[in-house]
Amino acid sequence: MSTFARFKLIFFVPPPALAACKSAIFAAGAGRYPGPGNYTECCWTTLGTGQFRPGDAAKPNMGKVGELEEVQEARVETICLGEDVVRKAVEALKSAHPYEEPAYEVLKLENF
Repeated sequence: MSTFARFKLIFFVPPPALAACKSAIFAAGAGRYPGPGNYTECCWTTLGTGQFRPGDAAKPNMGKVGELEEVQEARVETICLGEDVVRKAVEALKSAHPYEEPAYEVLKLENF
């Protein structure tokens, strides 16, 4: 069993930017599954609808300030081994993502 702390990175991205965001996080070390199979670039992706209303000071990539926007987005979940990897993956995500403020979550996982 791996001795590294395990984290799950979850983020939401418009489909045209999906490949670039996945490439960025994988290059930062995300998506490497622990175990003898040496799996890399592992993730779960599903499509859904996101919504947001940009505030007065926003510079939205899509939509208009003050107007409710609904857009198709992909939800991506991947594993990160070690806090350093998840931090690098989040920075890579922020650099590759087209949104002014990308939506993401980091969850610490337990080993049982």
